[in-house]
Amino acid sequence: MFKDVKEVMEFIRENDIKMVDFKMVDISGAYRHVTIPAARFSEEYLTDGVGFDASNYGYAVVEKSDMVFIPDVTTAMVDPFCEIPTLSMTGNAMIIDYPHNRPLPQYPRNIVLAAQQYMKDSGIADTMLILPEFEFYLFDEAGWKLEGRRQEAHVDFAQAHWNSEAEGSGNIVPLQKNYHIAKPFDTTYECRSEMVLRIEEAGIPVKYHHPEVSASGQFEIEPLLGDVVKMADATVLIKYIIKNTAREYGMCATFMPKPVYGEAGSGMHVHMLLMKNGKPVFSDDKGYSHLSKTAHYFMGGLLKHIDSLCALTNPSTNSFKRLVPGFEAPVTVGYATSNRSAVIRIPAYAKTPEMRRFELRNPDATCNPYFAYAAILMAGLDGVKKKIDPHKNGWGPFDVNLYKLPEEEKAKLKGLPVSLDKALDALEADHAYLTEGGVFPEELIRSFISIKRGECAEIAKIPTVPEYDRYFNC
Repeated sequence: MFKDVKEVMEFIRENDIKMVDFKMVDISGAYRHVTIPAARFSEEYLTDGVGFDASNYGYAVVEKSDMVFIPDVTTAMVDPFCEIPTLSMTGNAMIIDYPHNRPLPQYPRNIVLAAQQYMKDSGIADTMLILPEFEFYLFDEAGWKLEGRRQEAHVDFAQAHWNSEAEGSGNIVPLQKNYHIAKPFDTTYECRSEMVLRIEEAGIPVKYHHPEVSASGQFEIEPLLGDVVKMADATVLIKYIIKNTAREYGMCATFMPKPVYGEAGSGMHVHMLLMKNGKPVFSDDKGYSHLSKTAHYFMGGLLKHIDSLCALTNPSTNSFKRLVPGFEAPVTVGYATSNRSAVIRIPAYAKTPEMRRFELRNPDATCNPYFAYAAILMAGLDGVKKKIDPHKNGWGPFDVNLYKLPEEEKAKLKGLPVSLDKALDALEADHAYLTEGGVFPEELIRSFISIKRGECAEIAKIPTVPEYDRYFNC
């Protein structure tokens, strides 16, 4: 970790760095980048920045679209995927102003910073720690084609159950039996270990990695709890490392929530807790599952706004193909201890006051993490401010298997939105909690909804294979 620009410049000289890469994020949360020769990097870049056109990144900008990117030297790291020695760093986007530039409110990193400051100003807490679980698929092959006469997609993984043939290798994992499976069936172990080593080299501590449920190539890497802003940066970087490492091993990685029909989907469960003056805000030995009133109100805020949150935490049409019963996916708006079918799960293993927390289980990694984490924080803070009690609102605790309830009892439960269109409807109607304190600009929310509506409309026009199966011979 670098403290200032002088340390960065010394590192460049001592390690023969040839290029400095500035990584920015667009409205979807994907990296874009601009690279300069390392010999030209100077302290002026921390004030003058690098110019770019914000309109090409999807942001609604009232002012002129010309912006500057200001690098944050504390994020600098050597990019392990560049053959030419390259130092990479992220940062913030600024509006060109005189005499001083000012933050671009629509830029994702500035939004999570604003949400963090809003939390501090509220007096509720001064630190939010989160832990996202990264579930993903590794495929040996993946391809698709979309044209007028053909719509098809193809994936393959050597150990998948569909490769169980008489002349095969024998290293086949049965359907949905991949969880924590060991060698010789865990053939991607070295690849994932390499991912973890690179993630840790980037300054992100990792708890573990392991095979997940789907035998068609599903895995998980889980970091340790970290500051919400740093973890938003880390989320984009972790995905970058996973995808590039997979490529080096001749595979491809995808965070698509439901890439394989009939198999487990990939989520990004987000664990969270608040701290104030170094002390846990969510812990109380007398509360349900040892959680405080503040923790319950925070959960109440999340559950109150869960429909609109889904537009930001699950912003793809594919997201809602994962959020269906039968695959340990959260489908019920409620909370409980050790219950994977509820949207909010309280892990029973988090027993010490500093670790007591809960996880929001509906998010997936198609989200822009800066928007998703900021929205989660804003919804929770709204619940604390308004004292939204999840129990009094009928959201639990549900300490039963919700999948096995009688149908009449299931009918009483509220479910998540069934499509991205429905989630966008909710965001359109319910986003005042996001704009509190100017954290989310109104024009950004409108632009985000417009972009996503366009995606929904475009995908809705495309005939699918199941439609041929059902309707071709009608």
